[in-house]
Amino acid sequence: MTDVRVRPDPNGTTGRVTWGGRTVPCSLGRSGVRADKREGDGATPAGRFAVRSVLYRPDRLARPRTGLPVAALSAVDGWCDDPGSPAYNRRVVLPFAAGHEALWRADGLYDLIVVIGHNDDPPVPGRGSAVFVHCRRVDGGPTAGCVALAPSDLLDLLAVMTPASRIAIAGGAPPA
Repeated sequence: MTDVRVRPDPNGTTGRVTWGGRTVPCSLGRSGVRADKREGDGATPAGRFAVRSVLYRPDRLARPRTGLPVAALSAVDGWCDDPGSPAYNRRVVLPFAAGHEALWRADGLYDLIVVIGHNDDPPVPGRGSAVFVHCRRVDGGPTAGCVALAPSDLLDLLAVMTPASRIAIAGGAPPA
């Protein structure tokens, strides 16, 4: 089992991800890390989470090497972020009437997505949705509540992950 640790820097919106003796930089939510994650708050949730699966853009990347379940994305993939929907915090097919975000993005941030077990068993409306580990912005800017790594670092991490892997995100103060 690969245990992955995420520790925020003092600014709260960046941090370090450590596994197997390796440490790499990451981006975190624009509101830092919080134990009381809420929908739309921009915070990365603190806690220890299972790692569910991997989604990837087959037009941009080869299937990643990993012990996790892997699925290719398509242009009709989305993720429901509407707390009032029965599909809240679930992958959906677009078009979709309730609030959602598209997983097929032009900016490359979702070319590789690790779905973590935050608020999914079962989802509690309003406790946060679409919390992933995904590709980091070139400028290292903050996320909307996810953990983001350079694509090469994310591929290296995936290579050692299995369904028994866990991601532990340390709590931290939000940025001032």
